[in-house]
Amino acid sequence: MDNNPYIKENIPSAISDTLSTFNTNDFIKGALIGAMATYLLTNEKAQKAIFKTFAKGSQMLQAGVEEIKERMEDAKAELAANQE
Repeated sequence: MDNNPYIKENIPSAISDTLSTFNTNDFIKGALIGAMATYLLTNEKAQKAIFKTFAKGSQMLQAGVEEIKERMEDAKAELAANQE
């Protein structure tokens, strides 16, 4: 074993250094995010539900933009009426 040039004497310290920087909370967060991503990428029902939610949200956003445009036009018309 001592004749092998690829085995270094400090391997145990390298392993302990790696384990000392291991963060359990980050590992759990990553595992949960990975599990959710896997579920979403493989479950057709979940994908449909998400796309429906995004579609509804975009419709609501679009309606809100139209309402803002309408209010701007009303404000412009009111200013024009006041200037006359």
